[in-house]
Amino acid sequence: MWSQGWTSLRDAQEWAVPALVDADRDVIIAASTAAGKTEAAFLPILTNLLNHADPAGAVLYISPLKALINDQWDRLSRLCERLELPVVAWHGDVAASKKQRFLKSPHGILLITPESLEALFVNRGSSLPGLLQNLRYIVVDELHAFIGSERGKQLQSLMQRVEILTGKALPRIGLSATLGDMSLACIFLRPGQPDGVTIVESKSSGQELQVQVRGYIEQPMQQVAARPRPAIPADQQPAEDEPEENTSGSKVAIASHLYKVLRGHNNLIFPNRRQEVEWFADRLRALCEQDGVPNEFWPHHGSLSKELREDAERALKAGDPPASAVCTTTLELGIDIGNIRAVAQVGCPPSVASLRQRLGRSGRRPGEPATLRVYCRESPLTDQSSLSDQLREGLVQTVAMIRLLIAGWFEPPRAQGVHASTLVQQCLSSIAQLGGASAQQLWSNLVASGSFGSVSKFDLMSLLKSMGEKELIVQDSSGLLLPGELGERLINHYEFYTAFTSDEEFRLLRDGKPLGSLPVSRPLSKGQRIIFGGRRWQVQDVDLEAKVIVVSPARGGVAPQFEGLGAQVHDRVRLEMKNVLMETAPCPFLDKQAQALLHEARLTFQAMGLESSQLISSESSTQLLTWQGDYTNDALALLLNHVGIQTDNRGLSLEIAFNEEDTLRALRTVSRLNPEDIAPMLDNVENMTREKWDWALPRSLLMKSFASSHLNIKDAILLARKFSAGENLTL
Repeated sequence: MWSQGWTSLRDAQEWAVPALVDADRDVIIAASTAAGKTEAAFLPILTNLLNHADPAGAVLYISPLKALINDQWDRLSRLCERLELPVVAWHGDVAASKKQRFLKSPHGILLITPESLEALFVNRGSSLPGLLQNLRYIVVDELHAFIGSERGKQLQSLMQRVEILTGKALPRIGLSATLGDMSLACIFLRPGQPDGVTIVESKSSGQELQVQVRGYIEQPMQQVAARPRPAIPADQQPAEDEPEENTSGSKVAIASHLYKVLRGHNNLIFPNRRQEVEWFADRLRALCEQDGVPNEFWPHHGSLSKELREDAERALKAGDPPASAVCTTTLELGIDIGNIRAVAQVGCPPSVASLRQRLGRSGRRPGEPATLRVYCRESPLTDQSSLSDQLREGLVQTVAMIRLLIAGWFEPPRAQGVHASTLVQQCLSSIAQLGGASAQQLWSNLVASGSFGSVSKFDLMSLLKSMGEKELIVQDSSGLLLPGELGERLINHYEFYTAFTSDEEFRLLRDGKPLGSLPVSRPLSKGQRIIFGGRRWQVQDVDLEAKVIVVSPARGGVAPQFEGLGAQVHDRVRLEMKNVLMETAPCPFLDKQAQALLHEARLTFQAMGLESSQLISSESSTQLLTWQGDYTNDALALLLNHVGIQTDNRGLSLEIAFNEEDTLRALRTVSRLNPEDIAPMLDNVENMTREKWDWALPRSLLMKSFASSHLNIKDAILLARKFSAGENLTL
């Protein structure tokens, strides 16, 4: 603190000292990005380790990202360099020799991912009690990134299993800038005892926010002029210049504006899909080449190689020359990338929470505002335009999200998911760790502890029976459960340690040098052109067995087709969208074109009478606007289909292939359904297998798990009851 010239602590750092220094309670530290959460946690934690140095204590720091571990290793190593406390990073990219330091002397700070901790349980089960016996704290960074996911269930289970090994409850410390509901965060951090969690929440942001939303009418496809050849060796140049691919005129216009206002400063640009990241990075690079200036725009996403991602991070951190990253959620979390001037969002943000996390990267210097630029593309209206286009759904949703952000609201995590898929993995992992386990041990260690609290004994016994039928486990004459033939093979495979599904991927090579990877679900053929790493390549060879794609520099090409974000819109966002459409005053942060588009949408809203009516009917179809989120709308669509009414969730509305009378009759039928009796409702759903180990679940538990994570059946039936009673449909 002296060497850094600190004259005071920030509020969260000051409040965290009495909460953490005695290692006697669970704590959540919630503060904005760059508010010093790491120091808030580790100044008192390190003080505890130094004040009670016999025996030497250890801290288990769990992070969602390897890159964040590398970043925190550097930060904590500087903090600990005079304290004689080792800081050890442990993940797949760390050399075994460095990991040996902790194995030989298990004290200090161990930085690890959930997957690497899982691997320790499976591969070092017998020696793990000795390695973890001196643990004093468990620190979970970016807590919000885990809540409500398979990976979060894995983390909860691993923390409980660590405590079982050490024979004591360890203080659990959660760090986050984005927690929409503190009570849910407490339940996640300490299932069964959330009231014992101390909350340290900093409210001192005081940061000025500058926002502009720019509107664009989708223009006809246009052919972008060929650009100068990049500086690559002559023998690697394509045989002839090829024109760029036809692309959206509005995309070209957005890229031009990004180039105009962002060049010369450090920025983050967030398109919503990886293929858009590649397109914008390539287009912005081309504009730099066209003007004869050094490139300032770097792609950054999870399918790029580690080296290419780190090149972008180093360019941002250096700050001179200026650098902007065109990125996905990979730069949403707390990796240190230096000062960011502005955050640009292309398209509607995936969520308010995500927008808040992204904006937290901007305006970190004292007195500097956080700057947000949003670019919305809308289609020109015709007689065939959908309701979504007529109400300018993307623009209105963006406005609603920004208004909620300014008001300080963001989505709470969806924490009620059963995630029984992860329970399959944890059963196999526990059996491997212990060299065999009884059903009672699995119940006690995994379920009764609270990690999988919504799973009943009947559910667990059905699950173990199903796992036996699928040869994942076998039972010996004493009743001990052991890995089955298939279970043994899967446990010994490196992909076992992850709780979530990841596609097999092709590695991209150029002259033997790795560029990154592409999902195998997107096959490529020889001669095909792609954009990757912000550059254009031609596929020369595809080795299916080795999963390798050999590429060379090329001119034309289209971006690889990655999956989009698929974010579910929250109920509160849709209600705010209705509020936006009901108002008449101009929105202060929209440009002239966006104002015109919003005015157009409001006129349509009024003309359709949607302030008081939520049904738009014709002789053969009906559109139902619930103004609820996707979990509720998906459930209501499923229930209407269940009672024989063909229905699709179109986002803003449910599209029903029947007239108003039939729709009202179906809603009355839905209103009488029992929300607890989900089996008949889900009986015809074919795509419930969403998570990694879902295939091993008995159907009853699969239904329960799917419904808990993907549907809000209770509110869907409540909506139907309100509508049947003639009440306003909106909850």
